[in-house]
Amino acid sequence: MELTVTIILFIVGLGLIIKGGDVFVDAATWAADISGIPKFIIGATIVSLATTLPELLVSLFAALNGKVDIAIGNAVGSVTANTGLIMAISMICLPSIAKRKSIGLKAAFLILSTALLLLFSRDGFTGVIESIVLLVIFAVSMWDSISKGKKAAGLKNASEGVMVKRNEILSNAAKFVLGAAAIVIGADMLVDYGSSLARFLGISEAVIGATLIAVGTSIPELVTTVTAIAKREASLSVGNIIGANVIDITLIMPLCALLSGKPLPVSGQNLVLDIPACFAIIILTLLPLLAREKYSRVNGVVSMAAYVVYLYLILSGA
Repeated sequence: MELTVTIILFIVGLGLIIKGGDVFVDAATWAADISGIPKFIIGATIVSLATTLPELLVSLFAALNGKVDIAIGNAVGSVTANTGLIMAISMICLPSIAKRKSIGLKAAFLILSTALLLLFSRDGFTGVIESIVLLVIFAVSMWDSISKGKKAAGLKNASEGVMVKRNEILSNAAKFVLGAAAIVIGADMLVDYGSSLARFLGISEAVIGATLIAVGTSIPELVTTVTAIAKREASLSVGNIIGANVIDITLIMPLCALLSGKPLPVSGQNLVLDIPACFAIIILTLLPLLAREKYSRVNGVVSMAAYVVYLYLILSGA
């Protein structure tokens, strides 16, 4: 009975994150839109940050509560799931041309940051200096997104004299607050009941963090991908996933280390399997993409196969 309640509450927490994220993104986009911020900048910054908010809060709550395995497993596992599962689905369903100049720099940021995380964690810890280095990459990546957004939009999308009704303001303000609250509450529930679920099932918190929680907090990226596939916008899907992955590695991991006030210990599973698998899947996915300048079905199948092998290894060792 207790296990059933734990599973139900875990699912409720996941549901709160998914719905809260959806509402929060809508409200944040509306607020930015009426303020006159170009849509390119909205997509590159606000929407990307909003879709990674579930991963950020889950990992922060986990780190602050001493559940480091969940914190790292969720952050790294989300990147692995985003790449080997969600991006792979996009490439399989919607093969198309991929211009290197449009995704090259973001892909380079992702490869660099993951390689640095692999290097930094070799001693079993992610410390202050390492966290600052990753945060610098995050800042440069965001600056690049904003600069390109300004250049592409030419600042011509700014709204002039937009009339906004009072009810519309109140409605979106409520969405913003309620969406954020749902994400916070859902993230807290996901950490607490995910940890309890791990104990009930006799598996490690690192496995729960890298699988159930990681995939669960990646739902916003999955929704974005499905929508992009329906609209036949492969670049939108892949661009959002790469951007979200950069944020996961360069913002979430460093913040967990800095806010915990001490070096973040990296478990044996994170060190031997999770982080190397994340790096390997990113290389398998991005290097052929950049070399051929094409989202191909073969590339997608290879990426998904690598992700399935990773899941097999992690679950067989649970």
